[in-house]
Amino acid sequence: MPDHITLGDVTVTRIEEFYGSVEMTPSEFFPDGFHDSWDEHAPDFWNPETNHCHSAIQSWLLRSEGRTILVDTGVGNHKDRPYAPVWSRLDTNYLDNLAAAGVRPEEVDVVVNTHLHIDHVGWNTRLDGRTWVPTFPNATYLMPRPDFEFWNPANENRSVLGRGNQNVFEDSVTPVDEAGLVHLWDGSYRIDSNLRLEPAPGHTPGSSVLHMASGDERALFVGDLVHTAMQINEPDTNSCFCENPAESRATRRKLLGHAAETNALVFPAHFGGHGAATVERTGSKFTIKNWAEFPRISG
Repeated sequence: MPDHITLGDVTVTRIEEFYGSVEMTPSEFFPDGFHDSWDEHAPDFWNPETNHCHSAIQSWLLRSEGRTILVDTGVGNHKDRPYAPVWSRLDTNYLDNLAAAGVRPEEVDVVVNTHLHIDHVGWNTRLDGRTWVPTFPNATYLMPRPDFEFWNPANENRSVLGRGNQNVFEDSVTPVDEAGLVHLWDGSYRIDSNLRLEPAPGHTPGSSVLHMASGDERALFVGDLVHTAMQINEPDTNSCFCENPAESRATRRKLLGHAAETNALVFPAHFGGHGAATVERTGSKFTIKNWAEFPRISG
């Protein structure tokens, strides 16, 4: 059965694409530290035998006010990723997992790309013969304008990824833009009375968070604000993928503080385990308060 929970009037389902090694050690993934805390804080995010970080690639499927909303779209199949070989030419059962949740691609109304990294936009498109076409042809694709402009190759911006995001804009963003499905937003964007997008810059210039408020329930879909539970306990720890490290730390502290104050369930893009958690403040840091009720993913 699909993994889902209900928050107020919103149903949240986890759609899995991948769980396993990302072929990076903790010191590579998180060069600014606290690796001695991995065993305690990241049992589902690190394999001590290989010393590799593990990550879940997944979408969060929301049903709100009669619409079907997909938050982030993973890596995608058959994508050529010469500078990110772990994500190159995958062939996963993602669309079958979406179907198991009762959703055909044509039934998705809104796609939210929290930012435009390689592992958040891949299923925006699928290969039809030799052409990349929108996977969700009836959806509005919501993309933060600052990220659209930053990652557009025509603007020749430099990234900490080097060429790690190569081909991504061309095969996963441009086709949906040319199909007239992209809505670029800036400042904030309200999807419905339950859901609102807000900027959360630092990881990328346009990184965003989806705020959910329904009845007494609160949730934050935070993209790559945190990759592992270790970053909740050590909120000043950035991944090597953050474009603006100082801004990323400030944004992480701000949003984790908001989550602690409002008892919001935090949904990162890449948590394995139980997928999401509430947090509480402990001095200048944070800890996991309760895990979500999703079945635990591990491997």
